Amino acid sequence: MTTAPRTVVCTLRGRRRGRGVPVFRYAAASEPSASIPRGRVPRVSRLLALALRLDELVRAGVIVDYATLAELAHVSRARISQIMNLLVLAPDIQETLLFLPRTERGRDPIHLRQLQPLAAVLDWREHRTLWRTLQASKGPVLPG
Repeated sequence: MTTAPRTVVCTLRGRRRGRGVPVFRYAAASEPSASIPRGRVPRVSRLLALALRLDELVRAGVIVDYATLAELAHVSRARISQIMNLLVLAPDIQETLLFLPRTERGRDPIHLRQLQPLAAVLDWREHRTLWRTLQASKGPVLPG
């Protein structure tokens, strides 16, 4: 049974600022703001989650290969490779990256560029050694 696509039409109140970009403000929630987590999920955590999802799509046959994936995402094949290389990391490092604490201000504690040398190594024991070195250089910011 297929359903026809539906269109929802509604009016959003907002004021325009700058070059005609609408600015929308959300009404205050009835619940206290403590239920909304502060900060943002680090980019490397989001990229790893994306890599896991994209790998799932390729394995299921929804997307033929990484080249098609790059074309659909409007990014280069090299960028797809950079993102998918996160899947080569040791499972415990992947778990740590997925559950990094939220960044409340400033820059994220770790970047994809810093993880690329780890992904280039084939041995998970060496990954862990390099990961410990990276953690030591970052100080108490990264979880152990």
